[in-house]
Amino acid sequence: MSQDAAPIRIVAAVITDAARRVLVVRKHNSSVFIQPGGKPEPGEAPLAALARELDEELGVALDPSSAVPLGAFSDWAVHETGRRVHAQAWWVQVQGEPEARAEIAELAWVPVEPPHGRCLAPLSEDHILPAAARAFATS
Repeated sequence: MSQDAAPIRIVAAVITDAARRVLVVRKHNSSVFIQPGGKPEPGEAPLAALARELDEELGVALDPSSAVPLGAFSDWAVHETGRRVHAQAWWVQVQGEPEARAEIAELAWVPVEPPHGRCLAPLSEDHILPAAARAFATS
């Protein structure tokens, strides 16, 4: 893929547990953990896409009223070489116990502040988790 290729547009979730650890996921055939989420379908609203992806990947239901926008972030994609990924990220609450489904091979709960104990995608490590840490500090 060329560095001039169109960016990959995604929605991403920051899901926390009672200890304020953050859920990250690893896809099959990857060693890098990312935020749960994915690509919206054409015409699909961002939070609707996030709800669909969380149901498909983790078997949980998004509570849309809980969504706190963390921002829009961009970095190099880890699963599509030479492409940039642009993410809209939200801190959300979900109903149900997350489990690895579909293309997800593994789940991990990591501290929001480094060290995270897992190999994280630059988008998560350098952008989304720092934004989440700032949001946690003010909540």
